[in-house]
Formats: sequence, C-alpha cells, structure tokens
Amino acid sequence: MERQSAWVGVTFPAATVAAALLGGEATKEGLRRDYPRLEKPPLNPPDWVFAPVWTALYALMTWSALRVWRRRGAEGRTVALALWGAQLAANAAWTPLFFAQRRRGWALVDLAVLVGLIGAYVAASAKVDRTASRLMLPYLGWTAFAGYLNAEVFRRNRGR
Repeated sequence: MERQSAWVGVTFPAATVAAALLGGEATKEGLRRDYPRLEKPPLNPPDWVFAPVWTALYALMTWSALRVWRRRGAEGRTVALALWGAQLAANAAWTPLFFAQRRRGWALVDLAVLVGLIGAYVAASAKVDRTASRLMLPYLGWTAFAGYLNAEVFRRNRGR
C-alpha cells in the first residue's frame, strides 16, 4: 500500500504538470505571434496575471485529487477521480486550440465542456471529501471567467 501511495503521490502532480507544460508550450508561440494583435475585452487581466493564477489553480487541483484518492473505499471516489481526469484533459486541450491552432470557437466549446466537467467533479467529490470539492471552486470561477474572455476575443476578432 505504501508503494501505491508513493506512486499516486507522484502521478497526480505529474499529470497536472504535464497539462500545464503542454499549455505553456502552446501559449508561447501564440503569445509571440498572434495574441498581442487581438482585440481583447475590457476585463482582460494583464498578461502577467495568468502564470501565478494558473500555478495556484493547478496546485489546488492536484491537492483536491490527492484528497479524493486518499479516501479509499468512499462511495463515488472512482467517479470523482474519472471526472478529475476528464477535466484535466479538457483543460489541456484548450490552450493548443486557442493559441497554437487559433481555433477560438472550438476553444470556447472546450471551455463549456470543461466548466461542466469541473462542476460535475465538484459535485462528485463533495460526496467523498468536502474540502477537496471546495478546493476546486476558485478553478471553476476562473474557468467561467476564461469563458467570458474567450467568447469576447472570438466575437471581437471573428474576421481576422
């Protein structure tokens, strides 16, 4: 059991870091090439805000998953962890869609799916570990805000 705990203690953070690195690589090219020229909404935060916010959100995501995983035998644990994995995959898909491929409409669809998956995870994890569920609320809020930003960038730059 200790070996399994050590493995999982590395797996959740590694999966989260992999998603963040994938996003970071896709963001670099888009930020350099395309993003500075886009018309953005008035509530768009300064560029420097995104890295610390996402670092904190990824840490909370990982902590949440680890708390759920540690509740062995809890009813709904497997479903909650599957939803966590699904939301991480949808999260990882957004950045390449938005920045690298410049498919901002599809990125918005991905965000809608992501918000639904995060909400489903919040509900499922609440049955397993209330703190784990609450740890995801800032991420849910930020992702909904990202939906507004994505929708506005898409709308304002549709012809470009």
